[in-house]
This record gives sequence, structure tokens and C-alpha cells, in this order.
Amino acid sequence: MSAIVGKVVAITGASSGIGEASARVLAAAGARVVIGARRTDRLESLAAAIEADGGEVRVRPLDVTSQAEVAAFAGFARQAFGRLDVMVNNAGVMPLSPLAALRVAEWDRMIDVNIKGVLYGIAAALPIMEEQGAGQIVNVSSIGGHHVSPTAAVYCATKFAVRAISDGLRQETDRIRVTVISPGTTTSELADSIGDPTAREAMEAFRAVTISPEAVAASLLYAIGQPDDVDVSEIVVRPTASPH
Repeated sequence: MSAIVGKVVAITGASSGIGEASARVLAAAGARVVIGARRTDRLESLAAAIEADGGEVRVRPLDVTSQAEVAAFAGFARQAFGRLDVMVNNAGVMPLSPLAALRVAEWDRMIDVNIKGVLYGIAAALPIMEEQGAGQIVNVSSIGGHHVSPTAAVYCATKFAVRAISDGLRQETDRIRVTVISPGTTTSELADSIGDPTAREAMEAFRAVTISPEAVAASLLYAIGQPDDVDVSEIVVRPTASPH
């Protein structure tokens, strides 16, 4: 896609899963990618692979629960490449549990990463894009942002919030494109954070059918590759055989 070539794309949560796949797919299409996550060893390995394939990439450690770090991440992207065309707010956690388990610290973690992390990404990117007069914010939600499942009440609430925030931003600007990607069950490490045994067992059955993170990355490629006057507001991508 010629519209991808040269675009500067910053991706949070890029050390694995959808974030990693998106960095590879977008870099292969000609984007200049800036990748951030806490696991810097994985970022460095990813960057080496992208560069070996001829892509352009920069690496910066990032914890999306810190507004200062997210702001610095966006600023780093602009400093490295002169602008910031796309901010992909992808970082997320999913430690599911029944509400009665009272795993409040995990609730707080999901709110901090899944909601506040997205808001911090918007706060970091929006002034840069408004100054440029153009840009795109891509927020990764989930099919959990469309319906609620047992053990997933708080997680789903965070993903509903991502969709609400995104649509509000879309309505408030006529220059910045806003896209929500809602993946179905995807092969990733996301479920590894589930400590509650009831939720872990339920998720094993739920994730019996998955798609690859590259399939989700392809939806980002499509949305980002549209002309500047075309805003792909929302994409739901799920396994063909998925009942959810």
C-alpha cells in the first residue's frame, strides 16, 4: 500500500502478540515504526529482525501506566523521524476472574493499562497530530468490548471504555482519523496473566479456536493504508469458526 510507505507509526505493547506482529507487518509495508514495551530484550530482538528485512525501526522502553513515559515515547517518535503519523494504543492485560474473587489489584491493573494507557496515548499523540494537521490514532479493543462474559466483567468494561473513548475522540476532531480494532480470540500471551483457576479453565475452552496476530495486524494495515480523507472507524476481526 503506497499510503503506508514512510508513515511514522508508534506502537505500544510491541514486545509480543498483536503489537509485535503489527510492527513487522507495517515495517514490511514501508512504515517507519517506533516500538515500545517493558520487555526491552524482546524489543531489541524484534528491531533486529525488522532491520534485517530492510525495515526502519526505533526502540524505546515504555510502561503505559506512566503518563510521562507515554508522552516521552510519542516525543521520541517525532524526534527520530520528524513527525508522528499513527499512534497504536495496543498494550493490554487480561487477568480475568469472577467478581466474587475480589482480585481488586488485578482490576486496578486492567484499568491502569487498558483504559488509562489508551488515554495517555491519546494525550501524547493528539497535540503532535493537531500541530501537523493530520494523524491517526488506532486503539485496540476486543470482542470483549462488544459483549460481556462471566469472569470478564472488568476486562470487558475496560474494552467497552476503549470503544467509547475512541468514538468520542472521532466526533471531536475533523482532522485526526480514529480507528478501533476489536480482535476475537487471537494467539498471544494475553491469557497467561490469568491467575484465577476458574477463569483460566474457562478461557482455555474459549480460546480453543484462534486467529494469528498477523491476521489482526493486517486489519491495522488496511485501516492505516486508506487515503487521508477516509476514516475506518471500527474493525471486528475474529476466527471464522468462533461462536463469540
